[in-house]
Amino acid sequence: MSDFFHGAKASKQATSVSTPVTADSSIHFIVGTAPAHIVGGKVNEPVYVSSYSEAVEAMGYSEDWKKYDICEEIYASFKLYQNGPVVIVNVLDPKRHLAGDTTEDMQLAGGTLDLPLEALTDTVVVKGYDGEEALTQEYEKGVDYDLLYTDGVLRLERITGGKITSDTATLNVKYNAVDPTKVTKADIIGGYDVNTKKSSGFELVDSVFPKFLVIPTLFLAPNFSHDSEVAAVMAAKAENINGLFEGKALIDVDTTVATTYTEAVEWKNENNITQPSQLVMWPMYTLGGKVYHASVHQAGLMAKTDAAEDLGKGTPCESASNKSMQIDGMVLADGTEVLLDLTKANYLNANGIITALNFIGGFVSWGNETACYPANTDVTDYFYNVSRMFAWVGNSVILSVWGKVDRRTNKRLIESVVDSLNIWLNGLTADEIILGGRIEFLEEENTETDLKAGKARFHIYLTPSSPAKELDFVLEYDASYLENLFAA
Repeated sequence: MSDFFHGAKASKQATSVSTPVTADSSIHFIVGTAPAHIVGGKVNEPVYVSSYSEAVEAMGYSEDWKKYDICEEIYASFKLYQNGPVVIVNVLDPKRHLAGDTTEDMQLAGGTLDLPLEALTDTVVVKGYDGEEALTQEYEKGVDYDLLYTDGVLRLERITGGKITSDTATLNVKYNAVDPTKVTKADIIGGYDVNTKKSSGFELVDSVFPKFLVIPTLFLAPNFSHDSEVAAVMAAKAENINGLFEGKALIDVDTTVATTYTEAVEWKNENNITQPSQLVMWPMYTLGGKVYHASVHQAGLMAKTDAAEDLGKGTPCESASNKSMQIDGMVLADGTEVLLDLTKANYLNANGIITALNFIGGFVSWGNETACYPANTDVTDYFYNVSRMFAWVGNSVILSVWGKVDRRTNKRLIESVVDSLNIWLNGLTADEIILGGRIEFLEEENTETDLKAGKARFHIYLTPSSPAKELDFVLEYDASYLENLFAA
């Protein structure tokens, strides 16, 4: 009698048409070095930060970007382009990358003295002199002196009432320090350690989505991407994130080698920077006396363009080319100024290199092409906004239909996928994010063998807009307008 019912009732069935999940379009993933030792920051572990203060709290900060390229990205992304979030991997390890012990006599000035920012607090040993020769007194941290990272240094300050009795005392100070120059391309590339069972460097990109549920799609390594092996690994990782998703690797031309725009093209070809997953930039940029790698500005501007309601609308449909950059000049690594006219900038573009141009309205990013151009002229590969749109749609589709994996392959499942995604693609078309798109389940693409094996293949037709990189106006003299001389 448990099935007996007398009356009226209602129940709800799951909606067959679901709302698609859209993927992240421009989250930065940077592998490099940061002064994380000053804040007890993490080493070889992805750190998700969504603001400047959060990034500095997690990684520390220094204006010495030649040593600490993560700080360059933090400043450019959050301060100049108001982006976020960013996923950071610091590979500078205070247990491995060490300069070795330094011992020197130092004199207090006003009760303080400064050690390098790289000095590690737990290695500092301070001793005092008996007269001018014998070291008879070892001072105690927290009792006789304090240590504090501030203003780009490790500051030692005398504690009043301690055993250091003079504000001008000479102290014998011993310390060890991290050495960013000991970080190699092998650290940036990373890998998997079978002994520790841990990944490092760019190998950690696959842990980002499981940990934070975001897809990083713009890869940076400002101080190292000019190395051809690092650039190749960045491209490979960007092409196959978690075995499913796609992104782009931003590569800086080595301006110590390529000192002219023609040498930049030669450098690109010699180093085999030719993949659709790579964007390559030349030269370096300046703003207010600071020198930046071009990649951090390009990444910042791409993210800003994606987010703009009147441009990307939260997608990568719009190219960042001819959009204003937060720079005031272009230089080589040694500070030599670089001046480009339109002809030279277009020569770089014609060879798959993005640059900046100061022509009308200040400095703008200039170039729509990925590194595969001109060898590869497939529009879905060489225009980076078109290529990124294909990746973004693919990433979004995977996220949207993942919950349907392992459901019964029946007509209801097929119709649910097709109807849901067609509604979404129609919406993208109506918003002019794409020119058009549709998804079909075609009989000729789904063999009996595949269907029995549980493999269903859907075909998505997609047309993002190409950038209007050439507007051609034809001017012609029309003699008939001479009649206007005699008009009443």
